[in-house]
Amino acid sequence: MVKGTKSAASSHALVLLVAALVLAASVSAALDPSFYAKSCPNALSTIRSIVQTEVQKEKRMGASLLRLHFHDCFVQGCDASVLLDDSSSIDSEKNAGPNQNSIRGFNVVDRIKAAVDKACGGSVVSCADILTLAARDSVVALGGPSWVVPLGRRDSTTANRTLANTNLPAPSSDLSTLLTSFKNQGLDERDLVALSGGHTIGFAQCGTFKDHIYNDTDIHPQFARNRQATCPRSGGDSNLAPLDPTAAKFDTNYFTGLTKRTGLLHSDQALYGNGSSTSALVKKYSANKALFYSDFGKSMIKMGNIKPLTGNKGQIRKNCRRVN
Repeated sequence: MVKGTKSAASSHALVLLVAALVLAASVSAALDPSFYAKSCPNALSTIRSIVQTEVQKEKRMGASLLRLHFHDCFVQGCDASVLLDDSSSIDSEKNAGPNQNSIRGFNVVDRIKAAVDKACGGSVVSCADILTLAARDSVVALGGPSWVVPLGRRDSTTANRTLANTNLPAPSSDLSTLLTSFKNQGLDERDLVALSGGHTIGFAQCGTFKDHIYNDTDIHPQFARNRQATCPRSGGDSNLAPLDPTAAKFDTNYFTGLTKRTGLLHSDQALYGNGSSTSALVKKYSANKALFYSDFGKSMIKMGNIKPLTGNKGQIRKNCRRVN
């Protein structure tokens, strides 16, 4: 009886110890806004300073850095896989259809990485965290909201071009396809509309909206004619047009445009009209900047939490373009 009691007590203690270790491991692996407070206290200010400089030099870069983060997180999580170049072991996501000749800003990321490594005295900050912070700082630099970014992501040692082709929503997507794409990443309808609001900055290439301005009916005729002037039926696929009238300012004009049927992409206009379940939220954001800003920040944090590598998973790349 006594031996059995001791054995049971020991077993119970062991279970408690294991549970405590598991809990400690999960807590230590969680993302934390103060992750670099001790290891590199100047990390965030260094990144912010370079992003501000680069966006001042070229306003469009803010949208490009925001888009890089989005295109990273939707493919095997927020792990900087989108930054990896082709190699003998890497089939680069840069060559996927949605990314080829489209995503940009890699040289800016390189400059941020070099500067933050110098400030930290070594390779302390991951490329994945750099992308996440640069996205936030780009929005702020263009007059948008700020939010607290959880940190501690590590970098992948793999890329997945096939997933990039599959997971990244196309500019021709309808609402049902968009909702499914976001749901697959753990994001809901509100996240879809809020994050689509990122199209309040930046430009799109003619090839991504040509079908919309020539063949769709849910578009204002005069707006279609204006866009057709610089986007011919044949050729000119790389010609640029602003995603909203104030493409260098983070505001609510994107949503206002949707209510007037002047969304540039088919996937934009799909959020409003024709009985779309998202129409009411588009109208709310159009009229309430504070609500949009608040929801955008929340959804960016949520997106940044998609399958991060933490703890001992992955690595901290010394060069964002290749594995160590």
